[in-house]
Amino acid sequence: MDRLQAMTTFVRVVENGTFSGAARQLGVGQPAISKTIAQLEERLQVRLLLRSTHGLTPTEAGLRFYERARLAIREADEAELEARGAGAGLSGRLRISAATTFARLLVVPRLPEFLARHPALEIDVILDDRVIDLVTEGIDVALRMGTLADSTAVARRIASGGRSVVATPAYLARAGVPQAPADLADHDAVVYSQLSNSWAFRRDGTEASVVVRGRLRVSAAEGIRAAVLADMGLAVASDWMFGPELASGAVRRVLEDWTLPPLDLWAVFPTGRLASAKARAFADFVEGILAGEDVQRPESPR
Repeated sequence: MDRLQAMTTFVRVVENGTFSGAARQLGVGQPAISKTIAQLEERLQVRLLLRSTHGLTPTEAGLRFYERARLAIREADEAELEARGAGAGLSGRLRISAATTFARLLVVPRLPEFLARHPALEIDVILDDRVIDLVTEGIDVALRMGTLADSTAVARRIASGGRSVVATPAYLARAGVPQAPADLADHDAVVYSQLSNSWAFRRDGTEASVVVRGRLRVSAAEGIRAAVLADMGLAVASDWMFGPELASGAVRRVLEDWTLPPLDLWAVFPTGRLASAKARAFADFVEGILAGEDVQRPESPR
């Protein structure tokens, strides 16, 4: 029994829900599909599918095998493309994960350029501020910011962006412009609930930390943007997040003689898998985008 062919057959059965559907997709007879699944279950010594009048349902073992088999098939396809020298003309499907606001502002608007370079490529963009499991979700490359929680992750830093305290002119006119980090204690802060509300600053070798208070906490960067633009308060944000508004003056930086730790952007690849040519090419593309953006501000001398 050809193991890869058997895996492919099983994956098609699970995705179609019937032997007949898988047979039509694979261009073979239904008896051949049934025989392959029976041989696979015999080889593994475990029931993979439950048969009923409503169709086929994978067992718990079948679900686990399906996820692994789907990834193995993808790896085999990638290996063939690499061997054929297909890196210069990428094809197939690329699944990307990225934070919603960052992708909306900086990545998605540039995707037509990337797709024009690779007309045989299709892209799935999964937008989520949370850290998702790349293997389970079938992600080829994720764009993640900050410190990586998983030290074993296969990752490459592709950019480092500045962070600032920002607010709208209307809010600053109403509440005043802070002159030192300590002044932030008297301001309304829009707090990103996934990060600490203790903000640490540095200037000329001096460090200052302040615990900010605010009536609003939000769990996603889109909420930070919306709240700041609604004149609700100050926020610490990457310069990427408010790039257009900083350029237009709709949002202003304050405490510009103080610096905050920069924000690193990482291309993260699924652990235990070789990064595909498509994933590497996309990471290079994003790195090039950010290299052309005015996002990296020098820190004050320490």
